[in-house]
Amino acid sequence: MNTTTAAIAETQTPSEFVRFWNGTLADKFERYRDILMNGLSYHGRVALADLAVPPGSQIADVGCGWGDTAIELAEKTGKDGHVLGLDCVDRFLEKGRRDAAARGVRNVSFVAADVQSYPFTAQFDLCFSRFGMMFFENPVWAMRNIRRGLKPGGRIVFVTWRTIEDNPWFGLPKKVVLEHLPPPGEDAQSCGPGPFSMSNANVVTAQLEAAGFTDARFRRFDGPVTVGRNIDEAIDFQLALGPAGEIFREAGDEAKKKSATIRRALGDTLSPYLGRDGVVMQSSSWSISAINPA
Repeated sequence: MNTTTAAIAETQTPSEFVRFWNGTLADKFERYRDILMNGLSYHGRVALADLAVPPGSQIADVGCGWGDTAIELAEKTGKDGHVLGLDCVDRFLEKGRRDAAARGVRNVSFVAADVQSYPFTAQFDLCFSRFGMMFFENPVWAMRNIRRGLKPGGRIVFVTWRTIEDNPWFGLPKKVVLEHLPPPGEDAQSCGPGPFSMSNANVVTAQLEAAGFTDARFRRFDGPVTVGRNIDEAIDFQLALGPAGEIFREAGDEAKKKSATIRRALGDTLSPYLGRDGVVMQSSSWSISAINPA
């Protein structure tokens, strides 16, 4: 990527959601990085194992977080290919840069940018995203912008969560917290549409078609996620992030007053899932693909 493009990316005016990610959420994500990057890794791992990457491919990794998938894609495409990792939180990308250097992976670069307005040019064979697409303020706009970066015939492949009912590691803690606190109001701070905004295959197909993509395909993956090494960590994680965490955060002083009661209730709910590998629960995702037509 040339310096002009980098400068454009760095000077984008951040949206409300990007500011929220870089403020409130970045610290929490860093605190629970091991859970988010490793404990939930099943879905990225199976999607990447299922993904054919011809040597020499030019790839964009959208919402790449700490860069682990971008580095794996760079190793898949080989020395004649290249991966551009994009994320709106540069703190996350710093880990990717360090890890790539430590592993001697030189065909990957990382840029902090809002993908909805990033100045793509039609140079990529593939755009990949693991749990990044669900948070775009305007998903069709983002998909359309990503399509500008794909060559004719290029693919978009992204992993999203299925419904909250299919993901009890999200759903059960949310139910517990709602027994003690009110749901967030319409003016609640938000990271974007949220983790289940792309759970409906018909809706996502319509979004892809509106953005100009064709041949949308969905593959379901069900598997385990580890949401804490022990019960206390699992409770802390749920009260910091996800649906239960949003309810707890937005309740403010009321949440603080009821914290001990809520923690006990969460402990009772999560204890049956505690084993020698930590608190392990079931989860479900889509791996979605589509084509940029010629």
